[in-house]
Amino acid sequence: MKRLSAIVLAFAMVLCFAAYAPAYEAYKVKVEHKGGNVTPTQAMDMWQKDKKNVHIVDVRTAPEYCFVGHPTMADHVPYFLWTGELKKSKGKAKYNLVTNPNFKKELLARYNPKTDTLIFMCRSGKRSCLASKVATDAGFDPKKIFNMMGGFEGDKIKCKFSAYKGQRMLGGWKNEGMPWTYSVDPKKAYAAK
Repeated sequence: MKRLSAIVLAFAMVLCFAAYAPAYEAYKVKVEHKGGNVTPTQAMDMWQKDKKNVHIVDVRTAPEYCFVGHPTMADHVPYFLWTGELKKSKGKAKYNLVTNPNFKKELLARYNPKTDTLIFMCRSGKRSCLASKVATDAGFDPKKIFNMMGGFEGDKIKCKFSAYKGQRMLGGWKNEGMPWTYSVDPKKAYAAK
């Protein structure tokens, strides 16, 4: 009986991993945008080769940047601002976010559209696509704008047999072992104006 249970469990796990294998093999682009897409490893390689002109820009909220951690070299320019207000809708609650009205201005103040390459990073890859759109609309060359697929935390595991179901462990900067910290450098942190 134990052997049969083990065989059934093994078969179920093989099916589960086969069904979700594409998530392990490739990152997904969450929103179409002008510009390119890179994995966290590719982003780190680009930054290592040209630290003067390649910038990793963390577009998550300030609480995410501070309390979840961020790449050691990342500048912080949030795409959304956390309001701290709790919104309730259809029995669910979430904290309210508003689009950062200074996002475009901040990009133009910090970076040179002619010389700088920007790699946008968020939690799992959606806000970074939105940020890429804003940057290209602001005049940055789409060939020098990138979305970091998988973001900082990666995507959730969906396999119902996994002990990690629902946890963000598929790809992402942190899961790939890239350098990160909780420390906030005042020169890189966003200060709301």
